Amino acid sequence: MTYTPSLLRRLALGAAAAGLIALTACGSGTPGGSSSPDGAYGTSSPSVSPSASPSPTVSVSPSPDLSGITVTGDKEPKVEVKAPWAIATTQVKVLKKGEGAVVADDATVSVDYHGVNGTTGEVFESSFGSDPVTFQLEGVVAGFKKAIAGQTVGSRVLVGMTPADGYPNGSPDGSIAPGTSLIFVIDIHAASEEVAPVKGLPKVTMKDGKPEIEIPAGVEAPTKLVAQDLVHGPGDKVEKDSLIAVQYRSWTYADGKIFEDAWEPQQGSLDKLIAGWQEGLVGKTVGSRVLLIVPPAKAYPEGRETPAPTLAPNQTLVYVVEILDVAPAA
Repeated sequence: MTYTPSLLRRLALGAAAAGLIALTACGSGTPGGSSSPDGAYGTSSPSVSPSASPSPTVSVSPSPDLSGITVTGDKEPKVEVKAPWAIATTQVKVLKKGEGAVVADDATVSVDYHGVNGTTGEVFESSFGSDPVTFQLEGVVAGFKKAIAGQTVGSRVLVGMTPADGYPNGSPDGSIAPGTSLIFVIDIHAASEEVAPVKGLPKVTMKDGKPEIEIPAGVEAPTKLVAQDLVHGPGDKVEKDSLIAVQYRSWTYADGKIFEDAWEPQQGSLDKLIAGWQEGLVGKTVGSRVLLIVPPAKAYPEGRETPAPTLAPNQTLVYVVEILDVAPAA
């Protein structure tokens, strides 16, 4: 999380996400205050370039393809293009085909990328020389998803991106003007992958972008904590005192009824949450979707009165948790 690209509409940890108040580890189920300290993550959306000046609006005849772009360099790419340059439709070219798995449309990926302003021909952003960037394809601009989804891990791709697929109204800091086509070279290092279901555990399916579960008939609730990957992500590992950003849903095992629907960004300090989360999420990685089956002793043995919804004592809970981001403790 040391590098946050401007093109990625990433979760604003410490600002935009709700707190995981309902999961605070209090014996009565009553939260002990906010679980997400203000400012723990600092600024989550840096500008495209601190010294960048707005690119001029230039009228240029759009190219039908990527033939006017040359890419050299083995590790860090160098892009040569005669500026001003624009493209009529977003185009993708595989410069090096990787031998890894095919990237799914909804995958979380780890990449490096190098961005060039088509109007000026200048580099406006690059992650090369820093840590690779991890993000969900569903949370980035359309041109990035078009460039990466369907490619194989290990590939290097070139994408020429129309303004509509990048910054249709210009960049937030004004350094990229409306109508600017963008050029990216992207190295795909890793991607999340589905994990084969485990027999005897609740069946999890995604419907309208949210998880649904089916409790197996005739199978008693596990007496020990279960923490099973449904999707294994490529990002950083969760530590015992990490600040985490997640989205989740939960159900009561006894009847399969929904308990909490929090399938939107939530955040909190893991060491302040229920024991089942503290034990079950340590070692899991960003981009993972995890099935947790939490016995009463590691959740709410005496039930929960506040916050709503209430919970009767001695309930085993089933969680599906998607890990969106992680950062060290403040």
